[in-house]
Amino acid sequence: MTNNSKKIYFASDFHLGAPDYESSLVREKKIVSWLNHIEKDAAEIFLVGDIFDFWFEYKRAIPRGFARLQGKIADLTDKGIPVHVFTGNHDMWIFDYLPKELGVQLHREPIEREFFGKKYFIGHGDGLGPSDKGYKFLKKVFANKFCQWCFARLHPNFGIWLADRSSKTSRAKSGDMDEKYHGDENEWLFQFCQETLKTMHYDNFIFGHRHLPIEKKVGENSTYYNLGEWINYCTYMVVDENSVSLETWK
Repeated sequence: MTNNSKKIYFASDFHLGAPDYESSLVREKKIVSWLNHIEKDAAEIFLVGDIFDFWFEYKRAIPRGFARLQGKIADLTDKGIPVHVFTGNHDMWIFDYLPKELGVQLHREPIEREFFGKKYFIGHGDGLGPSDKGYKFLKKVFANKFCQWCFARLHPNFGIWLADRSSKTSRAKSGDMDEKYHGDENEWLFQFCQETLKTMHYDNFIFGHRHLPIEKKVGENSTYYNLGEWINYCTYMVVDENSVSLETWK
């Protein structure tokens, strides 16, 4: 049950580490300033995937950087504010470090929640919808325990460099595809929402991954929201007892 004087906050796709150290650090400080601002009335905070542009936890090593964000998240959970972290396609190799050290609640799959009497479906969004079969296969490979064990055998200096290079190459290939809406028939998450509504009602669907802030009706009483990202848009969602809104942090 949510305290009606409190608010629920959502953000995704910080992609910390991209495209370079300097710009990532500026973005990280901006994210921390946003978290400082919302903590006064936050009942819960949902970070819906791709927080890091790459993340892999070795048994005794994690990627360098992002200390400000990690410290702020630990501060929030220490104060009793639940922070939910979803794994995305760039940081699916989060294991037990963030839950153990920062106190976050980790989600690897979409979840259902109810806020202020409304039903929500929340997930990063990767691999959902009728297409993207190549990525769905690749995701199964990345989630395979043996494949993870093999990658962990690489020295962190090489393994993290290799994955970071792969991430940047993938981003370069996608170009500006994320900058516009491609029509309902070509938007996989829109189609996923419509298909889901055939068997189960949700008042709101909340996803990241798409990198474009979106608010679009998918049914008579249902809306699909995409949280956008923080490289260009710095958008987030706030839910209270009276409204659901996408806003921009400046």
